[in-house]
Amino acid sequence: MTAHKGVLILLGLVAVGAVGFAVGDDGNRSLMRGVWLTSRADVVAVANASYGEECGSCHMAYQPGLLPAQAWTQVMDPAALGDHYGDDASLTEALRAEILAYLSAHSADRASAPRSRAFAVGFDPNAGTGLPRITETPYFERKHDRVPARLVTGNRDVGSFSQCHTCHRGAAKGIYNDSQIDIPGHGPWKD
Repeated sequence: MTAHKGVLILLGLVAVGAVGFAVGDDGNRSLMRGVWLTSRADVVAVANASYGEECGSCHMAYQPGLLPAQAWTQVMDPAALGDHYGDDASLTEALRAEILAYLSAHSADRASAPRSRAFAVGFDPNAGTGLPRITETPYFERKHDRVPARLVTGNRDVGSFSQCHTCHRGAAKGIYNDSQIDIPGHGPWKD
């Protein structure tokens, strides 16, 4: 009789857990060793209003932890802002200095988040053609090397690898883990 109760209790707990998952999953959870956990930011989210407004008005305001400080210094140079990846992104000197200070203080080489630190490893901001690009970091290249170009550059709903937020659902919050990837027209990414 005691063994029978134990089995019934175990079955009840499994059933409650399954129903709880089905009702409560909001897409921000991932299975890790049999336990459902809420996804956490693996790169610190943008926390500077000026940067978020100025840079985010044209493209996703990339987290400072995606490039080392030296790269941000190059990107935020007044002449570079005049030809910012083909656009004029000139700023007043005060605003440029504020944004550069924020980006440098929270850059990949100064961040505590492991994924941010990975973006700084082996990155040479002078190695690419033109301004430094997140997509040219060794870490980015390694993490995206198996993604077929047809799913990104050949996908009109994505367009380029710099459109992080189109595939990484939690990108704006700094969540880039694999369980948050949903490629438009393809679905979740299975590496």
